[in-house]
Parts: sequence; C-alpha cells; structure tokens
Amino acid sequence: TGNDIFGAGKTSVSNAATNNKSISPIPNFDDVQDAYCGKTTAELVRAYTVLKLCQIQPLVKHSNVILRQSRRFLGDTLTDSIMKTTLFKHFCGGETEQDLQPVIAKLRENGIGGILDYAAESDGTTEDHDNDASKKSPTKAPRGTLEVNIKSSKYRYNQPARVYDYESEAACDEHVKIFKSCIRAVQNVTPEGFAALKVTALGNPLLLERMSSTIVEVKNLFAKFDTNNDGIISPKEFEKGYRFFFEDATDSKISNLIDYLDSDYKGQVDYITWSKMLTPADIPRLTSRCKEQGPLSLATPTEEELELLHAMHHRAHSLADLAFSCGTRLLIDAEQARFQPAIDNLVLELQAKYNAIDKTDEPIIFDTYQCYLKDAPERLRTDVERCERFSYHFGAKLVRGAYIESERDWAKVKGIASPIHETIEDTHKAYDESVEFLLRHGVKSDKKFEIMCATHNRLSVEKAITVMNELGIDKSSKIVNFAQLYGMADNLTYNLGRHGYRSYKYVPYGKVSEVMPYLMRRAQENSAIMGNTTTEIEQLKGEVKRRFYI
Repeated sequence: TGNDIFGAGKTSVSNAATNNKSISPIPNFDDVQDAYCGKTTAELVRAYTVLKLCQIQPLVKHSNVILRQSRRFLGDTLTDSIMKTTLFKHFCGGETEQDLQPVIAKLRENGIGGILDYAAESDGTTEDHDNDASKKSPTKAPRGTLEVNIKSSKYRYNQPARVYDYESEAACDEHVKIFKSCIRAVQNVTPEGFAALKVTALGNPLLLERMSSTIVEVKNLFAKFDTNNDGIISPKEFEKGYRFFFEDATDSKISNLIDYLDSDYKGQVDYITWSKMLTPADIPRLTSRCKEQGPLSLATPTEEELELLHAMHHRAHSLADLAFSCGTRLLIDAEQARFQPAIDNLVLELQAKYNAIDKTDEPIIFDTYQCYLKDAPERLRTDVERCERFSYHFGAKLVRGAYIESERDWAKVKGIASPIHETIEDTHKAYDESVEFLLRHGVKSDKKFEIMCATHNRLSVEKAITVMNELGIDKSSKIVNFAQLYGMADNLTYNLGRHGYRSYKYVPYGKVSEVMPYLMRRAQENSAIMGNTTTEIEQLKGEVKRRFYI
C-alpha cells in the first residue's frame, strides 16, 4: 500500500516462505552511529541522564512519593514543566496528536512505525476505583453505586455482596472516547501502525477479576469431567461427571446437553468447544442445578454482573468497529494474571469477528502473551488451534511480562503459587520457543499469522531472525514485526528499521499529569529492565564522546 513504510504491502504468509529461501543478515546492533544518526547531541545527553537516573533503584522505588512531594512544594505547573522536558520528553511522544506528528515522521524516516498508546490504566486499587466494599456501609451502598446482591432467591448459594460504582462505568465510557481518538490518531499519523488498548480501562477491574474466576472454574470443571486426562470428554465421561455434580441428571437431559456441546457430532468434546459453549452467561443456569456449593457456584456471575460485562464488551466492540473501518490494528495489552482470563475471553470474541477470513485479509485484533507466565505456551497453542478451527487470522504480541513484583506480591497475599517462572532463564526459554512455534506454524497455515516480537532482548531478536532465515521468511513480510519502547533500546529498533525489518516503537502519549503516574508505575514494574541498561548507557556515552572527538 502507498502508506506502508516497510514496502511489503499486505504480504501473505503463503508468499513469505518460498523454495528459494531468502537470507536476511542480522544487523550489527553495536553500530550506534546507525542507531543514533537521527538524534541530536542534546537528545543523546538527555537519554544518558534519564537512563542513568532509572538505574538508581531507591529513586525508582519512591518515584511516586517524590512526584507527590514535588507537586506539593513546587506546584503542578512547575513539576509538570520539569517532567515534560526530562522523563516525559524521553519516554513519550507528546501530549496531543499534533505533538506526535514530528515524532512519528522522524521514526518513519528510519523505517520505523508507531504503536500509539494513550497512557492510562487501572489495576483495581481504590486509588483508581473507589470499590473497596469493606470501607463502605454494610447496610447501604454508597450513593452512585450499584450493589450486587448475591443472596437473592435466583442464586442458591450465598456469596459476599460486591459493589460496583456508577462513576467507574462513566469513566469507562470516557475512556472509549479517548481510545477512539487514539485509533484515529494512528490513522492520521502512522497508518501502518497500531493502537494499544487496555481492557481495565473499559470495565471495572473487580468485574474482570470476577469473570476471570468464572472462566477458570469452567476450565476446572472440564478437568473434573475429563477423568483420564486425555484433553477430551467422551459421552461416558460427561454422563458420569454430570450425574456426580448436578441434580437434574436424567437420561434425556444428559443426551440433550451432549448434543448441545458436541454440535459437530464428533463423539467427544475438547476444551476449545467446551469454553465456546459454556460462556459466563451460561453459568447461572448450570449452577442452579448443582447438588452442593462449590467453586463454580461461588464464581457464578449475577444478572447485574452480566449486564456490566455486556456493557464492557459493547465498548470493546465499538472500538474494534472503528479500528476495522479505519484500517487500524489493535494491540490488546496483557495485564495482571487475575484479570487475564476475562481479557483473553474478550479478545477471542473480537478476533473471531474482526479477524475472520471472509471479512479481512489480515489480523486486526492482536492478543498479548506474557511469556513469564507458566501457562503462556499452553494458552498460545490453544488459541492457535482456535483460529484454525474457527477460520480467523491470528495476531499476537509476545512480551516477557510487566508485572513481576505485583504478581509475586499478589500470590503471596492469596497464599497461592506464583503464576510466573521462578527464573529469568525459564522466561527467556519460553519466549524464544513461543516465537519459534508461531513462525513455524505460521508459514504452514492458510490463515494469516502476524507476530509482534516486543522485546528489548538482543538475543531473542537475533534468534527470531535466525528462524526467519531458516524458514525463508523475508524480513519485510508482515508475519514478523519487532517493537521496543520509545526512549529505550534504540540500537535494536533503529538498526532493524534501517535494515528493512518491520520495526516499531511503542509510543505513549497524553497530558503530562496523566502520563507521569503511568511512567512511574512502568518504571517500578520494570525495575529490572531499567536497572540493566548499562550497555545502552555506554553506547550513548560512546556516541556523545565520538561527536565531541573525545
């Protein structure tokens, strides 16, 4: 296409690998002159200073406190002015679409596309959503809230009441407007790029956590029915399981349920079919027939919660509709593990509709897989099988993970095993193997596969290119994209872009006062990455010295 800076257009996967395998040389990522040729000396000095500061762990750890104290004693105007010329300027593209235009234009000159992210997010804390029921009246919900009473006659088993506030629903509606402006900004500023989307901005995080527990318990129920652990439920296993757990286990009822689940008449049901046929909306009817209270009963959503879930899905579909009409691709960010099943469930719904092979010739919706999660490889393979079975293109962003500290803290509080790998080596292995799996599957599939390798790890980039060469995937093919954060790992992004690879920068933008808390949180969560920027700092230092002939 005319707007494609990579010159590949809509390259099909079937054309990506040919009998005459093309060999794409691995760029020299130590070539800092190539990486920094588009930057002024002042920009290099600022980058050096900012990254040096990010290595100071106490400073990063207490950055929120320092920012609050600065606002208290220096005032918002002066604090924002200082931040705007330092941290914000280095890590963000600007405050408005107009600010982004010269930033993106400069990236495009170096063969780099943009991933735009209006930097706002929520993790469900009371700082973001005033939803802590323990701090509210036990007899009356606060004004402007919806109290979900789970002890009504429609639900057999008592559960603690939860409170969802109308204010957060109104905020979610406002977030939709912001995300729509981001989608249009991509169309206007970097049409070959992506827009990033956070689902916690579209629905109350408490609701996401509740729906995630429902989805997990539906999967656990599958495992209980699958008595021989072969990954499928036979009619005999289903009958045995249903008679054990449910009180309306008549022969005709069981026969009807088997026909419903096994709609293809294969004589068996696997988890993909099970999860498609048993959505959160189906669970209240199912658990109303339980013999005893159990985890699934406790995870059953109420009518009110299902209404809120529907509203969240409606918001997401409105954004996907706009993205589809604009030709903008959406990267759905991964978030904390306790929200992820509900996020994945929504993304799968969007992919089935907007990535359908009879609707588009490339994926529009991309899910994100955090490879530090122990279950990431299994979920990835399951989702690949889903796209093949239900005929839609596959889009995935692979990252290592952004919530190490909070995931471990959450697991400790809940008294459960940490969901993330114990060692960084295990995470590296899972990441590289996942990339290779997708590349090998992608070249054989008749669907379009697009992978966003979002990593600052040089070895992972080099390994991906090695596999590309082995499979004959041209460096300009859309099957493989590389991305790094704006303001970091320029030696990777710029060398990839200038050598013809599909290279992107993840560019946060927004008002300084709104973006700074996001940057502080990311700095804290990625403290290990921020602390291990010694190589990059030395490269910056060396380039500045070279320019001054030192």
